[in-house]
Amino acid sequence: MKKIIYALVIVFSILTTSGFVFGETYKIGVGDVLGISVWKDDSLNHKIVVPPDGIIAFPLIGAVNVNNMTVRGLRRILTKHLSEYLPDVTVTVMLLNINSLKAYVIGKVNKPGMFDITMDTSVIQILAMAGGLNPFASETRINILRRQKKSTIKIPFNYKRVVKGEQLKQNIILKKGDVVVVP
Repeated sequence: MKKIIYALVIVFSILTTSGFVFGETYKIGVGDVLGISVWKDDSLNHKIVVPPDGIIAFPLIGAVNVNNMTVRGLRRILTKHLSEYLPDVTVTVMLLNINSLKAYVIGKVNKPGMFDITMDTSVIQILAMAGGLNPFASETRINILRRQKKSTIKIPFNYKRVVKGEQLKQNIILKKGDVVVVP
């Protein structure tokens, strides 16, 4: 049984660091748990929780800002810096736990709150997670608030039209930190 689990961890590691799973698209965020290991050097194997400032500390390298960095990008940076100290270094970076992929629903829904999302969760899906709209909700005036750099943009969403199969382009994929406001 241990051999099977070990083999699965290795396969996941290869897929993750190759970019197949999350390596090319998922951006590391605050609260995510990273497993970083260096082949043949157990002293450099670490499990790291990304702190609120997004800056992790790693032996021999020091501070590394992982904000909005991909798993593959972090592996490249660690490999580059560690190669100054270790010849032919092989670094593995695994995303052990995703804790930063969250979106919020507030207003006239049955269960407002914070929800774990995936990289393909849509507005309709998160409204379903929130228990749907309550009878007093304005179906035509829903907005998604999204932070972009130092500002917030407002994206309109007409629930009534989307559930009728019209204007389906409004049913966008949510990003981490999005807030769905149901007046």
